[in-house]
Amino acid sequence: MTRLRRFKQVDVFTAVPLKGNALAVILDAEGLTDDEMYAMARWTNLAETAFVLKPASPEADYRVRIFTTDKELPFAGHPTLGTAYALLESGLTPKNPGYLIQECGVGLVQVNQLAEGGQAFSAPPAVLKPLAAEYNDLLASALRGGKIQANVTPVQADMGIIWLVVRMESAQDCLNIKADAAAISQLQTQLGINGVAVYGLHDDNGPANYEVRALIDEDGVLKEDPVTGSANACLARVLKEAGFPDGNNTDQKYLVRQGTKLQRDGRVTVTFIDGEPWIGGDSCTLIDGTLDL
Repeated sequence: MTRLRRFKQVDVFTAVPLKGNALAVILDAEGLTDDEMYAMARWTNLAETAFVLKPASPEADYRVRIFTTDKELPFAGHPTLGTAYALLESGLTPKNPGYLIQECGVGLVQVNQLAEGGQAFSAPPAVLKPLAAEYNDLLASALRGGKIQANVTPVQADMGIIWLVVRMESAQDCLNIKADAAAISQLQTQLGINGVAVYGLHDDNGPANYEVRALIDEDGVLKEDPVTGSANACLARVLKEAGFPDGNNTDQKYLVRQGTKLQRDGRVTVTFIDGEPWIGGDSCTLIDGTLDL
């Protein structure tokens, strides 16, 4: 038997509607089966749909399950921020002033409310693995049109979702990429990664410190994610491991622009607190209502 459930569709990593990454949030998902969650995720046809449940951990404010159209993710960045924003906007009172504790597939994730607005999540730990040289030619084919920075080894970063993080020679080289879906698919299959995250440094007058793109092959179709919390969390871990090669360790904060090639304008703030990266941004609500589900 169906029932009315609170529902929001929010735009994440932007304060301007339609410029970020859309997320569907079912604020009361109790009683839904896995099949029903998958069906709902396919119906929204968004990159991810988040389902809010009662937490099992006494420390957590809520539990979230995150579904794509064909699989469940243990963690993802823009659903983490978007779900926290939607719950706070709906009147949830955190157990602890100033932050929420989210329970998800990777465990407990803290989400802070920022004084300047927006939220930021604590990036989960990541296992970093340099890419073997035997894949260099395949990677170059995958990222045709852009120049990979030769003296920086690409890194597989695994934090539940796995991104191959690749540095380009510049932000413009990042934007110049005309990705090859077949080569991206081969990399995903052979390396067991979810996608390829490329980044390049802007000059001093640029709109951000880094330009980022997240490229994914899904069943032979090349897709680009508009703004990606998990990819930026992996990048933050990679930059820290590299010793902040661009001088960002001075204030341990930098800004990312993502979504440019998709006519979006996502902005991600990355701040290191006690050496740990926090991935932040604004969100805004576009749809607020109920589902009969």
